Amino acid sequence: MRAPHRIAPTALLFVASLLPVAAGAAARETRIPDDALQAAAELRERALASDLGFRITESLTTEVGPRLAGGEADARAVQWAEAKFRELGFDKVWKEPVTFPKWERRSEHAEVLGASRQPLSLTALGGSPGGTVEGEVVRFADLAALEAAPAGSLAGKIAFVDYAMPRAKDGAGYGPGGRVRGRGPSAAIRAGAAGFLMRSAGTDSHRNPHTGITRFDDGLTPVPSAALAAPDADQLSRLLRRGPTRVRVALDCGWHGTATSYNVIGEMRGASKPGEVVLIGGHLDSWDLGTGAIDDGAGVGLTMAAAKLIGESARRPARTIRMVAFANEEQGLYGGKAYAQAHAKDVKLHQLAAESDFGAGRIYAYSSSAPAHAQAADRQIAEALAPLGIEHTPGKGGPGPDISPFAAQGLAWARLAQDGTDYFDYHHTPDDTLDKIDPKALAQNVAAYAVFAYLAASAEGDFGSEAKQVTPPEE
Repeated sequence: MRAPHRIAPTALLFVASLLPVAAGAAARETRIPDDALQAAAELRERALASDLGFRITESLTTEVGPRLAGGEADARAVQWAEAKFRELGFDKVWKEPVTFPKWERRSEHAEVLGASRQPLSLTALGGSPGGTVEGEVVRFADLAALEAAPAGSLAGKIAFVDYAMPRAKDGAGYGPGGRVRGRGPSAAIRAGAAGFLMRSAGTDSHRNPHTGITRFDDGLTPVPSAALAAPDADQLSRLLRRGPTRVRVALDCGWHGTATSYNVIGEMRGASKPGEVVLIGGHLDSWDLGTGAIDDGAGVGLTMAAAKLIGESARRPARTIRMVAFANEEQGLYGGKAYAQAHAKDVKLHQLAAESDFGAGRIYAYSSSAPAHAQAADRQIAEALAPLGIEHTPGKGGPGPDISPFAAQGLAWARLAQDGTDYFDYHHTPDDTLDKIDPKALAQNVAAYAVFAYLAASAEGDFGSEAKQVTPPEE
């Protein structure tokens, strides 16, 4: 028989010194109680049977319509949101000011000149100056080709980037398409162009141009910049293959002072930790071409409905559910930035946050920034979402746009990924209207957000929100 191994006294002391650390780590593990999981399952079925999310979205898009930031309708949208929160019985309702430069669109026209004279369907990019330019069009296949154009090579001409954005369930093609819109005008100016045109950042083939914000690099004099509807981009390309083509673009738009709008906020108070919050929301503003149904009336409607349904639960979660209707996301995340600044000292009081800003397609994946000690609770949330057809995809995605400024300060975030296969058919176009929303898909979104928020607010332990500077992954 082998003699038993003797442990030195110093080794025993070392092991003993580790015990408090191990115990502390175990105690810190975040978990969700069984009774909360049961309540969330009942909430899920109640939300699936409800049309509240659709009715709220219908109310916003019908009673207010398009909501260009800083305009008269934007102010009406703020009034609508305050009134809707109160009508739905939220425990606390308030607003926080958000100030930003005001951009206006008045009219826009374009036409091919010469023997093939004909109109072109286009829309000014947000941030474009007004003005009329006329010149020969020079086509570039993509942004890189335009950025490689020598200085002065486009003097007196109109640059045209003909990049076709690919369709994708997760909207991955919008990155390259959005960069054409954001960086293309400045590249055109550096090459000497008098104006800028692009194929719309979209996936449809309808004669509906897609707007969206653009920026001009410091030190450059902005030029009229616009997006062509896809069929018109095709038409212009065909004309260019036949020979030199001249176009006239006339835009009446531009910056006009500053405006103040508001983040409108409603809360359903938590049962035992009301000072801690789970934040959900969408952005209240929209572009002016459609009625802002998928971008982002649906996000406002479904998260407002989710919070309302949680508030009706027989067993309220421990923490407060806070729904934020963010101001002016479209022109630069102004509402998200203002919220992050106003609440910078309260990062740790924010348990977890998620924003819906990708239409109303069914949610198919869930992930979060949960650290190691919250992975068990993260899996519990994912398991509760699984009956809705939602897959757990840890490590994928990032925070929604208005959440991202606060996430960069240490806010814990979650991603409920929506099917965006057809989202960019309608995004920023006149076709962004209520009929593009499937009420059943929207109800699935409401159920997912309700379950997510309820369980996050019920968790015993945290999801890692802590004041620190980080670089969150892009959505």
